Amino acid sequence: MKTRLFLALSLFFLTGTLSAQNFVIGIKGGANMGKIDGKTFKDEFKMGYQVGAFATIPLGKRVGLQPEVVFNQINVDTSSQFSDIYNDFSNNVKGIQLKELLIPLMLNVNLNKYLALQVGPQFSVVLDQDKNILQNGKDAFKSGNFAVAAGLQAAFSKFRVYGRFAGGVTNLDNVGNNDSWKVQNIQLGIGLAL
Repeated sequence: MKTRLFLALSLFFLTGTLSAQNFVIGIKGGANMGKIDGKTFKDEFKMGYQVGAFATIPLGKRVGLQPEVVFNQINVDTSSQFSDIYNDFSNNVKGIQLKELLIPLMLNVNLNKYLALQVGPQFSVVLDQDKNILQNGKDAFKSGNFAVAAGLQAAFSKFRVYGRFAGGVTNLDNVGNNDSWKVQNIQLGIGLAL
Protein backbone atom coordinates (compact mmCIF):
# COMPACT_ATOMS: atom_id res chain seq x y z
CA MET A 1 0.00 0.00 0.00
CA LYS A 2 2.75 2.45 0.99
CA THR A 3 4.83 1.52 -2.04
CA ARG A 4 1.88 2.11 -4.35
CA LEU A 5 1.18 5.51 -2.76
CA PHE A 6 4.82 6.50 -3.12
CA LEU A 7 4.93 5.35 -6.75
CA ALA A 8 1.67 7.14 -7.57
CA LEU A 9 2.93 10.39 -6.03
CA SER A 10 6.26 10.02 -7.83
CA LEU A 11 4.53 9.40 -11.15
CA PHE A 12 2.26 12.40 -10.61
CA PHE A 13 5.27 14.48 -9.69
CA LEU A 14 7.23 13.45 -12.81
CA THR A 15 4.43 13.61 -15.40
CA GLY A 16 2.92 16.80 -14.04
CA THR A 17 6.20 18.63 -14.23
CA LEU A 18 7.34 17.78 -17.72
CA SER A 19 5.25 20.50 -19.34
CA ALA A 20 5.09 22.99 -16.47
CA GLN A 21 6.62 26.40 -16.96
CA ASN A 22 8.73 27.74 -14.09
CA PHE A 23 9.04 24.27 -12.63
CA VAL A 24 11.56 24.35 -9.78
CA ILE A 25 13.30 21.49 -8.02
CA GLY A 26 15.48 21.90 -4.96
CA ILE A 27 16.86 20.65 -1.67
CA LYS A 28 15.80 21.57 1.84
CA GLY A 29 16.76 20.97 5.43
CA GLY A 30 16.30 22.27 8.92
CA ALA A 31 15.12 21.69 12.44
CA ASN A 32 12.20 19.54 13.43
CA MET A 33 10.74 20.09 16.87
CA GLY A 34 8.54 17.09 17.47
CA LYS A 35 6.47 15.45 20.14
CA ILE A 36 4.03 12.60 20.44
CA ASP A 37 0.76 13.35 22.19
CA GLY A 38 -0.26 10.74 24.70
CA LYS A 39 -0.12 10.28 28.45
CA THR A 40 2.94 8.04 28.15
CA PHE A 41 5.13 10.77 26.61
CA LYS A 42 6.37 14.05 28.06
CA ASP A 43 4.35 17.02 26.81
CA GLU A 44 7.30 18.88 25.29
CA PHE A 45 8.78 19.46 21.87
CA LYS A 46 12.28 18.03 21.38
CA MET A 47 14.77 18.92 18.67
CA GLY A 48 15.33 16.66 15.68
CA TYR A 49 16.23 17.31 12.06
CA GLN A 50 14.92 16.96 8.51
CA VAL A 51 16.52 16.86 5.06
CA GLY A 52 14.96 16.31 1.68
CA ALA A 53 13.93 17.57 -1.73
CA PHE A 54 11.05 19.61 -3.10
CA ALA A 55 9.53 20.66 -6.39
CA THR A 56 7.36 23.67 -7.15
CA ILE A 57 4.72 23.26 -9.85
CA PRO A 58 2.80 26.43 -10.79
CA LEU A 59 -0.93 25.94 -11.40
CA GLY A 60 -1.63 29.59 -12.06
CA LYS A 61 -0.36 33.03 -11.15
CA ARG A 62 -1.13 32.73 -7.42
CA VAL A 63 -1.42 28.98 -6.81
CA GLY A 64 0.92 26.01 -7.14
CA LEU A 65 1.75 22.56 -5.78
CA GLN A 66 4.85 21.70 -3.81
CA PRO A 67 5.41 17.94 -3.46
CA GLU A 68 8.28 16.97 -1.16
CA VAL A 69 10.18 13.93 0.01
CA VAL A 70 11.80 14.48 3.41
CA PHE A 71 13.74 12.33 5.87
CA ASN A 72 12.61 13.33 9.36
CA GLN A 73 13.84 12.39 12.84
CA ILE A 74 11.67 12.77 15.95
CA ASN A 75 13.10 12.51 19.47
CA VAL A 76 10.72 12.12 22.43
CA ASP A 77 11.04 11.35 26.13
CA THR A 78 8.72 8.98 27.95
CA SER A 79 6.75 10.15 30.98
CA SER A 80 7.03 8.65 34.45
CA GLN A 81 3.81 6.69 33.73
CA PHE A 82 5.29 4.88 30.72
CA SER A 83 6.33 1.58 32.34
CA ASP A 84 3.24 1.59 34.60
CA ILE A 85 0.90 1.70 31.61
CA TYR A 86 2.85 -0.57 29.25
CA ASN A 87 4.01 -3.74 30.99
CA ASP A 88 5.60 -5.15 27.82
CA PHE A 89 8.07 -2.28 27.60
CA SER A 90 11.59 -2.41 28.87
CA ASN A 91 11.84 -0.57 32.22
CA ASN A 92 14.81 1.54 31.14
CA VAL A 93 13.09 3.32 28.23
CA LYS A 94 13.59 7.05 28.76
CA GLY A 95 13.83 8.36 25.20
CA ILE A 96 12.60 7.16 21.82
CA GLN A 97 13.88 8.06 18.37
CA LEU A 98 11.56 7.72 15.37
CA LYS A 99 12.81 8.06 11.78
CA GLU A 100 10.26 8.72 9.04
CA LEU A 101 10.02 9.42 5.34
CA LEU A 102 7.60 12.33 4.98
CA ILE A 103 5.69 12.95 1.76
CA PRO A 104 3.90 16.30 2.04
CA LEU A 105 1.83 17.61 -0.86
CA MET A 106 1.51 21.31 -0.13
CA LEU A 107 -0.77 23.76 -1.91
CA ASN A 108 1.08 27.08 -2.21
CA VAL A 109 -1.07 30.21 -2.23
CA ASN A 110 1.11 33.20 -3.09
CA LEU A 111 0.23 36.10 -0.82
CA ASN A 112 2.67 38.43 -2.57
CA LYS A 113 5.87 38.23 -4.61
CA TYR A 114 7.88 36.66 -1.77
CA LEU A 115 5.49 34.98 0.66
CA ALA A 116 3.27 31.91 0.22
CA LEU A 117 0.76 30.24 2.52
CA GLN A 118 1.19 26.45 2.47
CA VAL A 119 -1.47 23.91 3.40
CA GLY A 120 -1.94 20.24 2.61
CA PRO A 121 -1.75 16.59 3.60
CA GLN A 122 1.42 14.95 4.82
CA PHE A 123 1.92 11.20 4.58
CA SER A 124 4.72 9.43 6.40
CA VAL A 125 6.29 6.00 6.48
CA VAL A 126 8.11 4.90 9.63
CA LEU A 127 11.55 3.79 8.45
CA ASP A 128 13.14 2.90 11.75
CA GLN A 129 12.23 2.92 15.39
CA ASP A 130 14.10 1.90 18.49
CA LYS A 131 13.93 -1.89 18.45
CA ASN A 132 14.48 -2.36 22.21
CA ILE A 133 11.25 -0.71 23.33
CA LEU A 134 9.07 -3.80 23.64
CA GLN A 135 10.32 -6.89 25.44
CA ASN A 136 8.45 -9.19 23.04
CA GLY A 137 10.14 -7.72 19.93
CA LYS A 138 6.89 -6.32 18.46
CA ASP A 139 7.01 -2.86 16.87
CA ALA A 140 5.52 -0.27 19.21
CA PHE A 141 4.62 2.13 16.37
CA LYS A 142 2.40 1.60 13.35
CA SER A 143 4.15 1.77 9.99
CA GLY A 144 2.60 5.00 8.72
CA ASN A 145 0.99 8.29 9.61
CA PHE A 146 -1.30 10.89 8.07
CA ALA A 147 -1.09 14.54 9.13
CA VAL A 148 -2.41 17.93 8.10
CA ALA A 149 0.26 20.61 7.63
CA ALA A 150 0.15 24.40 7.28
CA GLY A 151 2.74 27.15 7.30
CA LEU A 152 4.47 29.97 5.48
CA GLN A 153 7.32 29.98 2.98
CA ALA A 154 9.34 32.99 1.84
CA ALA A 155 11.20 32.78 -1.47
CA PHE A 156 14.09 35.08 -2.39
CA SER A 157 15.58 34.20 -5.76
CA LYS A 158 16.82 30.60 -5.28
CA PHE A 159 16.56 30.58 -1.49
CA ARG A 160 13.55 29.48 0.57
CA VAL A 161 12.85 29.97 4.27
CA TYR A 162 9.92 28.10 5.74
CA GLY A 163 8.02 27.39 8.93
CA ARG A 164 5.34 24.75 9.18
CA PHE A 165 3.19 22.94 11.72
CA ALA A 166 2.00 19.38 11.08
CA GLY A 167 -0.56 17.72 13.32
CA GLY A 168 -0.96 13.96 13.15
CA VAL A 169 -4.42 12.50 12.54
CA THR A 170 -3.42 8.83 12.73
CA ASN A 171 -2.88 7.01 16.02
CA LEU A 172 0.63 5.50 15.88
CA ASP A 173 0.14 3.25 18.93
CA ASN A 174 0.64 -0.34 17.76
CA VAL A 175 0.45 -1.75 21.30
CA GLY A 176 -3.28 -1.18 21.77
CA ASN A 177 -3.41 -0.06 25.39
CA ASN A 178 -6.00 2.71 24.82
CA ASP A 179 -3.50 5.57 24.60
CA SER A 180 -3.57 7.65 21.42
CA TRP A 181 -0.11 8.54 20.05
CA LYS A 182 -0.31 11.38 17.55
CA VAL A 183 2.77 13.14 16.21
CA GLN A 184 3.07 16.93 16.16
CA ASN A 185 5.92 18.69 14.33
CA ILE A 186 7.10 22.27 14.11
CA GLN A 187 9.45 22.45 11.13
CA LEU A 188 11.78 25.37 10.47
CA GLY A 189 14.31 25.37 7.68
CA ILE A 190 15.82 26.63 4.46
CA GLY A 191 15.72 25.43 0.89
CA LEU A 192 17.75 26.00 -2.24
CA ALA A 193 16.28 25.81 -5.75
CA LEU A 194 18.63 24.08 -8.18
